Amino acid sequence: MKRDILKTLKAEHDELRDLFKELKATTDRGVKKRQGLLEQIEAALIPHAKWEEKVLYPAFKERADRDGLQTHAEAVAEHHAVENSVIPEVHAAEPGTPEFAGRTKVFGELIEHHAKEEEDTMFKMARKMFSAEERAQLDEDYEAWKTSDGAAATLAAEKAKAGMKGAVRALTH
Repeated sequence: MKRDILKTLKAEHDELRDLFKELKATTDRGVKKRQGLLEQIEAALIPHAKWEEKVLYPAFKERADRDGLQTHAEAVAEHHAVENSVIPEVHAAEPGTPEFAGRTKVFGELIEHHAKEEEDTMFKMARKMFSAEERAQLDEDYEAWKTSDGAAATLAAEKAKAGMKGAVRALTH
């Protein structure tokens, strides 16, 4: 199969959907399972989102028409909301509580909404904006970046930031 960044990102969306489905099926007694699934979700989501923000979205914006610019702005806003509000809210809840279950349900719903809109709108536009060769090159670049020290540092920094914001929220609520 020929490489294509859009197919890779779609596969990662599907992986996240499966992880959220598994998380939703847990009970308040499954603290370790919930913690493990949240770790897996963040390990899959953070590099994906950060690479989109640093590489794909700027390239998309450069070539976009007015509708594309609106789609881009919406995607960026959704990333911002998840990073700065939803993930810290999840981290502010204890994994063995109904609050955690409710917050991770909302988290999953927002990721599902975002992924579906990306796939149905942004990816369709991107298929027209970028040649097959460009999409293959983006896919190779993404794969290389994911195994880089930069990606590992980004993941560690974002997880630490979310944990700190979550701790602050837990203390102030």
